[in-house]
Order: sequence, then C-alpha cells, then structure tokens
Amino acid sequence: MGGNNHSERKNILITGGAGFIGSHLCDALIKDANVICIDNFITSSVANIDHLLREPSFEFINHDITQPLHLERYPELERFKVAYNGIQEIYHLACPISKRHFNDFKIATVLTNSIGVKNVLDVAVAHQSKVLYASSSVLYGDRRDEPGLVKETDECRLNHLTTRGAYDEGKRFSEAILQTYADVYGLDVKISRIFRTYGTRMKIFDGNLIPDMILNALDGNDIIISGDEETHTSLANVKDVVDGLLRLMSSPIDITLVNLGSDKQVRLVGIAQKILEITGSESRVRFEPHVPNYIDAGLPDISRAKDLLGWVPLVQIDQGLREMIEYANSNKNLVSF
Repeated sequence: MGGNNHSERKNILITGGAGFIGSHLCDALIKDANVICIDNFITSSVANIDHLLREPSFEFINHDITQPLHLERYPELERFKVAYNGIQEIYHLACPISKRHFNDFKIATVLTNSIGVKNVLDVAVAHQSKVLYASSSVLYGDRRDEPGLVKETDECRLNHLTTRGAYDEGKRFSEAILQTYADVYGLDVKISRIFRTYGTRMKIFDGNLIPDMILNALDGNDIIISGDEETHTSLANVKDVVDGLLRLMSSPIDITLVNLGSDKQVRLVGIAQKILEITGSESRVRFEPHVPNYIDAGLPDISRAKDLLGWVPLVQIDQGLREMIEYANSNKNLVSF
C-alpha cells in the first residue's frame, strides 16, 4: 500500500535489519510500509542503513534482541501508532555472523538462537504478527557424499557438539521454538532455509568466500580456494533472496518452510576465473585443504519455492559479481579488520 500517512501503512519489524540481507530487506519494504529496524551492530554496520535514517517511514532502534523488546517504551515509534495499529509482520534475521571472528560471539550466538527467538515471538504473540525466520542450509548437515538436491523434507542432521554448535544447532533449535509457538498460539510462522548468498553489503573483511576472492584479485594476491578444481557450490544473489523472503511472508498460513538458494552448481575455480576476467587481475588461483568443520549442505531443491511462491533466482552470476566488485573496490579502503 502506498501513501505518506504512516497510519495507512503496515508496521513491519526487522531484527538484524542493519545486516547484509536485512538492510536489503529494509530497502524493499520501506517503499510501502513503516519499517522498524532492530540491531545492535555486533556484526553488522550502520553504513548499510545510513541512507534510510532520514526516511520518515523508517526507524532504527539499537537493541540487543537477547533482552526483552518493549516497543511501547520508544517514543520515536509513536508516529507509527504501534499501540493501536500493532505490528503486522516480523522478519527475524538477527544472529551474529562472523566467519573470521566466530569464537568472539559464541555466547551471543547461542543466546540469540534461543532467548532472542523467544523475545521476538513474545512480540508476535502480543500483536498476532506474522513471523518469518531466516534459517540456514547448515541444518541439512554435510551432503558431500550424497548426489541429488536437498529437499525441505530431508532429515536435518548435525553434530551439535562441534565448535560451531552455537550457530548450527542454534538454527535448528530456533525452528523448533517457532513451530512450538505456532502450535500453541496459532501464529503464522514462516521459515526460510537460506543457502549460500552473496551480494553488495556483504562484509568484505570477514573471511567470506566471494569477498575474499574479489579482494585478493583487486590487490594482486593469490585467490585461495578450499578444496580442488572440482569443488563446487551454489550462489544466490541477495536481491533474489530478498524477493523470496517477501513472497514467503505474503504466502498463505499453510506454507511454512521453503529452501531459498540457487539450484545451479558452479565450480569455485570458474567463479575465480570470472573475477579475474572482470577485474583484469593477474592473480593466481591456489588450492588449500578444507577448513575444520567444513559443511557442504549440497544444492537446494527449490521446487517448493517455485511451485508455491512463483519464485526463481534471476540475477546472473556475471551481473552479481560485477556489482560486488564495484562495491568492494569502493569500500575496501574504508574499514578493515
């Protein structure tokens, strides 16, 4: 719905709204809704939402979601009339994500994936909001030895006692909490299991695969691939993933769980070669053993998303890589850690 009157718009809450995917989601929703962005910048960036801070239909709240969220205590939300109009939709994306600094945020991660989910659902119960949760393909476990695409009905199997249990098992436990609240309180709960995603605003100094490849190419350093020449993955652009999230939120109550990702297999060495071609870099490609606790969730079966949501990933790899290279080139000298 359009219009400038805030009371005529939906009120939508986005946790983790200053993150990689969350900020793109804010951009998409601000056109037609009042967007309340919750974040504490533990692994996200204010730069991702700086362009939205002056928008009258956007409000940022610095809050740790592991603490109870009382929206009525924020006078800046009065223009959205939350007390009267409520919160129609909640996108729950908040979760510390840092590959390079994962150990620094283990406690925050496990609490976000338990207490944080409970706090979000308490808001949803109070307002009878629809809730969409950003889950992960890691729930499927390592599928490197199994051919075929991963379906939503496949077994979720994890070793919950690994060093990554706070995130991996945390995502599975979060889904269980969401389904329990749906059963008990009648909430309309949506769960998206998101596969490997790339795009602008992805952290470029955090050990992520595609940004690291691009930075090394731009700096003339070796592009390092964990694996060998046959190592492959799937890559979905953040624009497509956001489109899938919007479609899932708009779906009927009986649609709960969908995979979002690309079902097209790409060789990492092929991606590296595309990056070298676009950047004109003379960097070499070097192969190293997989990192400890490496999980390959396989390729997603996205037939449910296609059939029920009318969703397919559309952004071509070349286009997405060009946008990322431009973004990395513009931002690589601003912050590094």
